[in-house]
Amino acid sequence: MIERIAQIVNADPAIRRWGRGMNETFLVEVAPETFLISVQDGEIKRIEKGPFVQRSWRFAIRAKRECWTRFWQKTPEPGWHDLFALLRRGDVAFEGDQRVLMAYLLYVKLLLAAPRKA
Repeated sequence: MIERIAQIVNADPAIRRWGRGMNETFLVEVAPETFLISVQDGEIKRIEKGPFVQRSWRFAIRAKRECWTRFWQKTPEPGWHDLFALLRRGDVAFEGDQRVLMAYLLYVKLLLAAPRKA
C-alpha cells in the first residue's frame, strides 16, 4: 500500500503545495517493515523499503500493519481516521525531530492518508 503513495501524492498538486519547502527524509514503519520517504519541495522523490543500517531520517512514524490497514480504509472508523487519534489510542509513535513533523503536519497527514484514494 505504501509503495503507491508517491504516485498518488505526486499527481495531486494540492497535496504537493502543502509540502513545498519540505526537503527531508522520514521513516514510516508498517511493522515489521520500514520505509524511508524522501521529499523534495513537496514531491516524493523516493520510497525505499528497509531494513536499514545506519540510515538517517529526521522523524519517524511507527505503527503496526493492522493499525495502518484500518487507517487506510476508504472511510476509516472513528478513532482510526487521523494520526493524532492513533496517537491517543497508543497505536502510533512519533520519534526524532518532531519540530519538522509539526512544521509540515498537514502535508504528512495528507501524504499518509493518500492510499485511501486508491
